[in-house]
Amino acid sequence: MRRALRLLESAGGHPNGAPAKRLAREAGLPLPTAYHLLRTLTHEGYLRRENGVFFLGDAVDRLVSGEAPPAGRGRRTMAESMERCRDLIGAPVYFAVYREGEIEIAAVAESPAAPAVAEWAAFRETAHAHAIGQCLLSQLDEEGRRDHLDRHPVGPLTPYSVADRRTLLTRLGAMGRTGPVLERQEYALGHVCAAVPIRAGATVATLATSVPLHQEERLLPAVERLCKEIGSMIGSLEFSISI
Repeated sequence: MRRALRLLESAGGHPNGAPAKRLAREAGLPLPTAYHLLRTLTHEGYLRRENGVFFLGDAVDRLVSGEAPPAGRGRRTMAESMERCRDLIGAPVYFAVYREGEIEIAAVAESPAAPAVAEWAAFRETAHAHAIGQCLLSQLDEEGRRDHLDRHPVGPLTPYSVADRRTLLTRLGAMGRTGPVLERQEYALGHVCAAVPIRAGATVATLATSVPLHQEERLLPAVERLCKEIGSMIGSLEFSISI
């Protein structure tokens, strides 16, 4: 998100517009990265392009004024997509990415009727013990996994957690890169979780859900519905990943 904000800040300094190369240079970004972000920001209305130069778009004005988006806008925001999915499956929905060598919980949709699992041990440091982290690590190559575990060593959080690094690496190596990852009380006692891998170019991401242990029979139907909903959410997911 910082990269996109730098581009917006740079564009805001040019009331008469600026070309992509200038914005990239001022934001300190490689030109291919800047082009990708500029296309995304333009598509979402945060920038507009005229005669080869970029200006701040209407969406920025709405953010400043607090004005709601126009009625009938075709695409949902990320928050709207996740809230809709949460209501459909009756369980919290988590969206996480693996960015710059770390796990980042980008968004959570929960409600009083569908509360999220409390982060009692830092998610970014305990990837080995929860479905989100295991799903993200399973999408990395062997070198990437070992690098992550060198920085965040394996250690049991509950009696059900993976016992050691070797066991975890064996488990990750046996996982497919497309199917859901299930986890039962490894991070938090009384909860079962599932995570679905998402690939957007070279970016690694996941959507996940959780249910209380006594409602464990709801987990697989919930994750199956989650998989079906990913297609309709992909636009907002890709935007969130890109920034």
